[in-house]
This record gives sequence, structure tokens and C-alpha cells, in this order.
Amino acid sequence: MDVKEILSKCDHTLLAVDSTWEQIKAICDDGIKYNTASVCIPPKFVKKAKEYVGDKLAVCTVIGFPNGYNTTAVKVFETIDAVSNGADEIDMVINVGALKAGLYDEMLDEIKQIKEACLGHVLKVIIETCLLTEEEKIKACSIVTEAGADYIKTSTGFSTGGATKEDVALLRKYVGADVKVKAAGGIKDLKDGEEFIRLGADRLGTSRIVKAVKAGEGK
Repeated sequence: MDVKEILSKCDHTLLAVDSTWEQIKAICDDGIKYNTASVCIPPKFVKKAKEYVGDKLAVCTVIGFPNGYNTTAVKVFETIDAVSNGADEIDMVINVGALKAGLYDEMLDEIKQIKEACLGHVLKVIIETCLLTEEEKIKACSIVTEAGADYIKTSTGFSTGGATKEDVALLRKYVGADVKVKAAGGIKDLKDGEEFIRLGADRLGTSRIVKAVKAGEGK
């Protein structure tokens, strides 16, 4: 697979709690240079980043991150704020406890409300696969599909594990035909990214792909 194709599927990501504007600016520069799908950054930096990149690059941010147990009202407000600040894409975290407790209607309603607050912008739903049973992952696929989200996403990268190839294949099998899959957390290199794409990932949440390409250029 062509390196440019892999890069075009990357959400070049920096969500560390100690991120600075200079670091965010640097990944925006990389995102533009390498034509990544987006940069995925903390909400605090969305407005400044969008002003900086303009139409050269999509800006993605996170909602209810990383634990997902905020109230729906808070998540909706976060989404409205992010979109008003220029976010092109929203990655929200589900309430994992609601899924485990069988509160499926509550989970469905939350995703629908956030999708509405996106005002037509892309919504990716993080289900935190490392905390779920296979049955729960399959149920999440059904709910995310019914809610009309654009993507189902494996992981925050801040829990006990990230994306696995088995999970990506599972999500691709059970999610609706109109819903795409994003793998995030633990993607090591270009070869790893290519394998995730082959198994059904439409997006990769990672900073390592760009770093690998830059390291290759320096040889």
C-alpha cells in the first residue's frame, strides 16, 4: 500500500495532558505537509488550530474524553462549543458503564443528541474495546449504527489497551455498511497501519505513522 494512502487515513493525534500550543502547531504543520486526514487535538486548542490551518487541514477534537462518564448535557455542550470553535470532526466517548448495565436506549439517545449537535460534521464514537466483552462490542456496533454516527472507534488510547486487529475485524463485520471504522491506540508503524486498513479500518488515530515517515526521510 502506498505511504501517501496510509497517511491520508491518519488522524495525526496529540492528546497528552501536557500538550502545548507549540506542539499542537507542529503537528498541524506535519498534518498539512503529509496530507493526513486530520489532526486530533484537545478542545482547548481547536479555535487557534483552525485559525492557523484554515482549509488546509481538518481539525478533530474529543468529547467526554477519556472516561466518557460525563452527563449527556455536558457532552452536548462540549460538542456545540467545539463546532462553534471550528472543529470539523468530533470523537466522543460513550458511557461504558451504561453499555455494561444494558442501558441501551440511554446510550442511543446520547449519541443521537451529540450527532445533532455536530451540525453535519463527522461524528466518531469511541467504545473503548479493551473494557468490553465480545457481546458488548457487537451490541455497541448496533447502537452506533442506529444512532447514525459516521464512525465507530476502538479506543481512547488512555485506558488499559488500544486497538487490536481482532477488534477492527469484529467491528467491520458487525457495524452497519454506512458506518466506518477507526482504529486508535497502539498503532506502531507503517506496516501495522497497513494491516489495520486491510482488516477494515478507514481511519487510524496515531502520531507514529507521521513520525515513521519523517524518520525514514532522515536516513
